[in-house]
Amino acid sequence: MVTRTSSAQWDGSLKSGSGRMRLGSGAYEGPFSFASRFESGPGTNPEELIGAAHAGCYSMFLSALLDKAGTPAKSIRTSASVRINDALTIDLIELDTVAEVPGLSAAKFLEQAEAAKAGCPVSKALAGPEIRLKARLAGA
Repeated sequence: MVTRTSSAQWDGSLKSGSGRMRLGSGAYEGPFSFASRFESGPGTNPEELIGAAHAGCYSMFLSALLDKAGTPAKSIRTSASVRINDALTIDLIELDTVAEVPGLSAAKFLEQAEAAKAGCPVSKALAGPEIRLKARLAGA
């Protein structure tokens, strides 16, 4: 099995502080702040990264299902909107997918699309995985 890692550092208070997030592969590293998360400031935020991960995973999983059914896709484009509410809870993720699949009926496509929504690993993770924590103070 594969384990992927990412990291983040936050310096300062919630509203005036700033941070950086980095993917373990080094493919992305960038800033985040209170403004980029809850207002319209520059930088990214955790919800945006969750959306990108979900859209990517979903597209790949749908492609796999279509391949298995003998109707491979020419292309699959997925966007994900992730909403965080006033209680600071992610309460909605909307996936919007457009696919080019020659020879597949709309009904069969919708069947595969729903199966991909239920089966992609990120969809499953967002349904409530076990979260383990290792926490310690610096210098301790």
